[in-house]
Amino acid sequence: MRRGRIMLIGAVGAGKTTLLNALNKIDEPASKTQALEYNTCSIDTPGEFMENPNYYSALFSTSLEAEILLFVQDATKKLSIFPPGFAQAFSKRAVGVVTKIDHPDANVKQAKEMLKKIDLNGPILAVSAFTGEGIEELRKLLNWG
Repeated sequence: MRRGRIMLIGAVGAGKTTLLNALNKIDEPASKTQALEYNTCSIDTPGEFMENPNYYSALFSTSLEAEILLFVQDATKKLSIFPPGFAQAFSKRAVGVVTKIDHPDANVKQAKEMLKKIDLNGPILAVSAFTGEGIEELRKLLNWG
C-alpha cells in the first residue's frame, strides 16, 4: 500500500514526534525535534516553527513536499497556537489530530473545537500514542494500513 508523505505541524510539546513514532510502530521515547526531520513518509517540524510567525514561510515551503498535513493539538492545552483559518493557507489536505486524549487533564471536545477554527479540509481524529487509541484509524486514513 502506497504511503503518502505527511507533515506534522503543532506547538512545542504537542506530541508530534511521539505521534509519528506511534504511526510507525516505533516503541522508543521521542526526543525534542530541533530542525525539520525528513523521512520517506513524513516530515516532522519543530514546534517553534508554528509558535513564531517568522517561520511560517518555512512551513509553507516545506508543505510542498507533503501530501497530507497533520495539524496536531494537545488535548491538555487550553489555548490553540494556530491562527483562525490557518489551514486554508496550505494547498494540501489538512487533517486535525488531537493528542494526549488519555491524560487526566485532557479536554478532547475543546481541542476539537480549536482545530475546527483553523478551517481544515479533512477530518479531526483523537488519538493516544500511549494507549494506542485512534492510531489505527489514523493509519487507515493516511493509507498507512
